[in-house]
Amino acid sequence: MRLLRLAVLAIASLVSADVNLTHESRNILPSTFKPAQNFRNVNLVRNINLEKSYARETINVVVENVDAQPQSEYFLPFEQSSLGRIGGLEVRDKKDPEKAGFLVDVVEVDPYSSTEYYKITFPSALPSKEQLTLSITYYTLSALSPLPAQMGQTDKQYVLHTFSAYAPSAYITSKQKTKLKLPGVDVPDATTLPAELNADGKEDPQKQGTTYTYGPYNELPAGAIQEVSVRYEFTKPLLHAKLLERDIEVSHWGNNIALEERHWFHNRAATLKNHFSRVTYQQSAYYNPPTPALKEMRFPLSIGSMDPYFVDEIGNVSTSRFRSNIREANLELKPRYPMFGGWNYSFKVGWNNDLKGFVRRAKGASDQYVLKVPFFEGPKQAEGVEYERVVTRVILPEGAKNVHFETTVPLVSNATGLHPTFMDTIGRTTLTLTAINMVDEFRDRDLIVTYEYPFAARFRKPLVIFAGLLAVFAVSWVVGNLDVSIGRKQKAT
Repeated sequence: MRLLRLAVLAIASLVSADVNLTHESRNILPSTFKPAQNFRNVNLVRNINLEKSYARETINVVVENVDAQPQSEYFLPFEQSSLGRIGGLEVRDKKDPEKAGFLVDVVEVDPYSSTEYYKITFPSALPSKEQLTLSITYYTLSALSPLPAQMGQTDKQYVLHTFSAYAPSAYITSKQKTKLKLPGVDVPDATTLPAELNADGKEDPQKQGTTYTYGPYNELPAGAIQEVSVRYEFTKPLLHAKLLERDIEVSHWGNNIALEERHWFHNRAATLKNHFSRVTYQQSAYYNPPTPALKEMRFPLSIGSMDPYFVDEIGNVSTSRFRSNIREANLELKPRYPMFGGWNYSFKVGWNNDLKGFVRRAKGASDQYVLKVPFFEGPKQAEGVEYERVVTRVILPEGAKNVHFETTVPLVSNATGLHPTFMDTIGRTTLTLTAINMVDEFRDRDLIVTYEYPFAARFRKPLVIFAGLLAVFAVSWVVGNLDVSIGRKQKAT
C-alpha cells in the first residue's frame, strides 16, 4: 500500500519543473467512476518483453474519437493490486516519436475500487471521427515469480509470468493481439486458449522461435480479461533494489564533481533448497554455468572518472577493478559473497570527475550555470535491475539560488533545502528528487539543473575561514593577557 500511495503521486512524463513546487495528482474519483465511451481502439498490438528480470510492455494502439465533440482525455485501466508495481509509464505519438511525451496522471485513488486509471492528456483535442496512434510504454516490477520457489545450487531456474491475453483497455477494442518476447526456447508451460477465441481460428499461443503470440481477437468490450501465464527458463538473478540513494556534489573551488551511490539489493530468485556449498561454488567457477546468483557487477562511468571506491557495511571491498582510458571508464565489482536467491547485499560506490565536463556557464549570464548529469547510473547487467525507490540529491555550492531542473524521468516529488558541510555558514543548497518503480533502462536519462552562483558567494567560505582564524587569534590574545594570578600585585618603588 505504501508503494501504491507513492504511485498515485507519480507523473509519468514530467519533463520540466520548478524545484520549489511538488506535483501531486489530485484527481480523486469515486469507486463507481467509468470512463465515457468517447474512443474506440481500432487496432491494438501489445508487446511484452520478458528478456530481463522485469516486464516491459509496449502498447501501440490506433485510437478513434467516436464522440461528436473533440476529446483530449484517454484513460488506461490497471488492477489496484498491480498499480503499485507499474513504473516509467510514457505515452507518445507513434507517428512522431521525437515530440515530447503526453502528460500522464494517476487519477483514481478510491480504496473501494478494484480498478485504477491513468489519465493520458493529448497535447490538443482529437476532433470527432479522427484517429491518433499512441505508443504506451511501461514497466512492471516483481512481475516474475520463481517456480519452483526453491532449487539446488546448480539447477536451472524457471520463472512464472501471469498476465491477461487481452490488453488493459477502458474502451471497446475492434482488433488486438499480444506478443511475448522470451529469453529462450525452454518453455515448459504456457496457457493455451481455444481456437474459437482467435479471429483466425488458431489455437493460442502461436509459437515462432522465442516469440509467443496470443490473438488476433475480434471486438472485445471494455475491461475484458483473459488470464494466462507462461513459465520459462531464466537462470539469472532477479535483482531488486529496495533503495538507491545518489549524491552529486558540485565544487567550484575544487573544480570537481563527486558522485556517490548507495545501493540496497535483494535477489528475488529462487532460494537454495539446501545450505550453500563453497566447494560446489568453486568447482563451478571453472566452467562458469548460468546461475541465479549475483557474482559481479559492471558500472560504466563517464569518461575521465577517477578515484573510485567500493565499500560495504564491513568496510572497503578489494575485489574491484577499474579501467579508464580516452574511450571509456569501467568499474567492475565483485560482492563480498555470491548473492543467491533471497539474499541481500548493501554497498556504496563513489568516484570523482572534472567539473568542466558537467557544468558550463549559461549564455549571456555570468553568474548562471548549467549542470548536466545522469539522473542515476548503477550497474549495467544483462539480466536488468529494477529499483523500488530512487532518491537523487544534487548538492550545489553554498550560496547557489534560483535552482531549476529538467528531466524525462517520472518523479513523485522534488524539493530544495540546505545541507550543512564543513566550514559552511548556513549550508549548501540541495535539490532532492525522488522516483519510484524505476528500471536500469532509465540510467542514461539526463538531469539538467540550472542555478545562479553569484561572484560574491564564492568568497563566503574563505571569508568564514579567515574570520574563524582571526577570532581564534583574538581570543588567544585576550586569554594571554588575562591576569589569573592569586593575590594583588605590589607596585614597584
